[in-house]
Amino acid sequence: MRLAVAGAMPWIRTKTSRATGLALPVALTIFLAGPARVAAQAYTPPLLKAVRMAPGETIKLDGRLDDAVWQRAPVAGGFRQREPHVGQLATMPTEVRVVYDASTLYIGIKAVEPPGDVIGRILHRDQLMHGDFGGLGFAGDDGVAVLLDTFHDRRNAFVFATNPNGAVYDALLTDEGREINADWRGVWEARAQRTSDGWSAEFAIPFRTLRFPANDANDDDETWGFNVYRVVRATNEETLWSSYLRLNEGFAKVSRAGTLTGLHDLPRSGMNMEVKPYALAGGTRQDTLLGQPGSPAFQNKTRTEMGIDGKWEVHPGLTLDATYNTDFAQVEADEEQVNLTRFSLFYPEKRDFFLENAGIFQFGQRGFHGAPAFLMFFSRRIGISASQQPVPVLGGARLSGRAGHQTIGLLDVATDAKYGEPRTNFAVARIKRDVGRSGYIGAMITDRRGGGAWNTAGGIDASLWAYNVNFQGFFARTANSDGTGNDNAWRASLDYTGDHYGFNLGHTGIGTHVDAASGFVTRTSVTNNNWEGRITARPGFLGLRKIDFFLNGNAITDLAGRLLDFNMGPTIGPEWNSGEDLRLSYEPGSTQIDEAFVLSGVVPVPAGRYRADQLSLSGGTSSSRSIVASAGINFQRIYDGHINSYSASLSLTPDPHITTSQLDNTISSNIRIDFIHRPGSDLFIVFNEHRGSAADLWALGDQGAVVKLTYLVRL
Repeated sequence: MRLAVAGAMPWIRTKTSRATGLALPVALTIFLAGPARVAAQAYTPPLLKAVRMAPGETIKLDGRLDDAVWQRAPVAGGFRQREPHVGQLATMPTEVRVVYDASTLYIGIKAVEPPGDVIGRILHRDQLMHGDFGGLGFAGDDGVAVLLDTFHDRRNAFVFATNPNGAVYDALLTDEGREINADWRGVWEARAQRTSDGWSAEFAIPFRTLRFPANDANDDDETWGFNVYRVVRATNEETLWSSYLRLNEGFAKVSRAGTLTGLHDLPRSGMNMEVKPYALAGGTRQDTLLGQPGSPAFQNKTRTEMGIDGKWEVHPGLTLDATYNTDFAQVEADEEQVNLTRFSLFYPEKRDFFLENAGIFQFGQRGFHGAPAFLMFFSRRIGISASQQPVPVLGGARLSGRAGHQTIGLLDVATDAKYGEPRTNFAVARIKRDVGRSGYIGAMITDRRGGGAWNTAGGIDASLWAYNVNFQGFFARTANSDGTGNDNAWRASLDYTGDHYGFNLGHTGIGTHVDAASGFVTRTSVTNNNWEGRITARPGFLGLRKIDFFLNGNAITDLAGRLLDFNMGPTIGPEWNSGEDLRLSYEPGSTQIDEAFVLSGVVPVPAGRYRADQLSLSGGTSSSRSIVASAGINFQRIYDGHINSYSASLSLTPDPHITTSQLDNTISSNIRIDFIHRPGSDLFIVFNEHRGSAADLWALGDQGAVVKLTYLVRL
């Protein structure tokens, strides 16, 4: 059960993009001096050899490692701790084996642990892990995750994970976790079993689910990047086969993964093509006068649709996706947000077609706890109107993947005219060239045309490493047909993330006339200097695992240098070995309002300068418990007023099949049932409902139901 009250909770930053105007020259100095030092750093990754199964040899996928082939496969062990005692051998051993046949890669994992300590409550797909600012962490269960860098480019990878229940999670990593796409869904299976000495799991991943280069005629043996990450939830011990250090390492650090060898004669079956047609039927009921005189005035609509999606690997590593009469009925609803600013809200992309390889099209500055300052391409501009209504997607195509040392992305999508939007075509071209072990230099261009008008944006960007410091930057320019959107946007940042300390500096500029019609811009005519410093103590008493001390700051000026917004303050965050945590933050500041506006459409805010102070305290119990509680309080002084918010949540998981939660202050439902009638093929049953108006919290606003059937055919 979860109880929540909406408010402006300033969730504590653990890694943000922060900088001063000195960032660019410092970055250039480090970059020019860096290659010799980077080249001198020696790293010998651990190695595991995969075994090819003999003809007629099979594996019964049941989570038990008792098939004969497992007994003759080499074992990867020697896992070391990342938490709590970095570098020490794991207290609970893990054994990993890899075998394969002509169609499937099998991974077997034995996780030693006292049987009574094994925790497994999650069954829902893609709920085992969560992305955390460039990393991946497990939720409340024991778990193991496997990383496969199939091109051995030391940047991008597939992730597959499971828990003692055999629940599955998969994701795509781009640029070592800069982008984590947990909405990608591959066709694969996992099974797990609890044993007398812990638990074990088997992964079965068809080679057709993966992308990898063609076999080299001079060397039939493929070499992949490979790593395994395990959490023992009873003690919150985190161990890895490779990349276990806290200084610029971790599971998402693909360049520090180990090596998997022994792969040869991998399959290239048939046309290497997938076709997935769909059929849909549904209806909606909406009050067109909600909260107005004469309400309710219900309007009923029904619809039936058919369409098709296709996928073709035109070259090893390069995939062409095509879609016709695209439908996104099964996509989960957006989370409710309360806007306490004068800027647009930002809702993340959740539609499948735009999620696969989405990291390739990343250009700009993403926001960690708010809207991004600048994105050249934001896929929600396609198929969603300015009023957040669904616009029909007529069709489109995307070519994306790896070619040598390049990452390539091409996209073209057409949408129909509806809800005030003209028939529009969106085109994007993206290329990134590998630099060093894990850096890149890239370029991108977007073009949007419709209703006789056009908007184009283009730019260059880079991510470079030296002395364990990461430099990121971009320069972009926008233009449109009437000449009003011709202006520049830019950013430079430095980031260092170590065990006991870290820093992040950033400088961003957005010109007055910047107009990225295919992207997202929070605010124009500003520069933003951000900074963050962190010190981490590990006291080793009172059960404390660590205490983080942050000093965050943010100064926004107009292009003439006049201060608009400023805030700076400390944060302290203790975390215990048991998994409990607290966060206390105080952030005094001020904000300048040059033009009066109406807050959330209700409260008028006159022009002037205002205090903008925040004090917050939040904490929670360990997610390993069957009852998980969290609470937070936030006191905010803003616009000559005060906003006090309180939140509390209680989650109950009495059984892996049941999770109970409840929301207060919002009455909305998004129920999705997904019956996977064969791998890659789904039967979706979706129900949506929204209630509430200024006069009646229970007033029905709209409701709808959809049944959608898909069927995957592999050629």
